[in-house]
Amino acid sequence: MAKFNRKVSRDRRHTRIRRRVQGTETRPRLSVFRSLTNVYAQVIDDTKGLTLAAASSLDAEIKSAADGKKKAEVSKLVGALVAKRAKEKGVTMVAFDRGGFRYHGRVKALAEAVREQGLKF
Repeated sequence: MAKFNRKVSRDRRHTRIRRRVQGTETRPRLSVFRSLTNVYAQVIDDTKGLTLAAASSLDAEIKSAADGKKKAEVSKLVGALVAKRAKEKGVTMVAFDRGGFRYHGRVKALAEAVREQGLKF
């Protein structure tokens, strides 16, 4: 029997999600990736293959504000920044792609921050 592999399980869940979640011009996909130390978010138009807006915990704006904060609090900052950048590009609605991660903790904090900024999904 094969050994349990967390990454393979996440990839399998992500593939299942991506069958249904498709980013269009009117409703691009908000993709979230969470590594052990950082959080990344992108707003993607899958029909054209373009990234409309992106933010991560490595951005200079967030890195300076994130000093001494918990990972979930940093995720809120990333969510607010990606929402602000998406709204500047005229995006009002997105399809949320949690990337195979549970809607919990950092992913949930990012999603709620995006909603607070006025993006709908």
